Amino acid sequence: MAYVVTENCIKCKYTDCVEVCPVDCFYEGENFLVINPDECIDCGVCEPECPAEAIFPDSEALAAKWAEFNRTYSTQWPNITRKKAPMPGADDWQNKPGKGDLVSTKPGG
Repeated sequence: MAYVVTENCIKCKYTDCVEVCPVDCFYEGENFLVINPDECIDCGVCEPECPAEAIFPDSEALAAKWAEFNRTYSTQWPNITRKKAPMPGADDWQNKPGKGDLVSTKPGG
């Protein structure tokens, strides 16, 4: 099992989760973060740190639709290991439903 970043991260990109990850398995897109499931050790320390409540175990139904996205883009985007400021307007986008179509596949940095 691994953890997965889901839709609620889109246009927020809080990085509190990144700071606590003991194996540095987060990768940064333009407006989203992903977890590399092959690097995740299932420790779960990232989940409670996410202000957007966007991280779930891949065994949960909500995470299932984002699992492949996390796997794919964690091999294409740059690794992120340090906390940085969230996206402008993150607090306004937090918990807004239906953001899936707004996810960018461009790398962050």
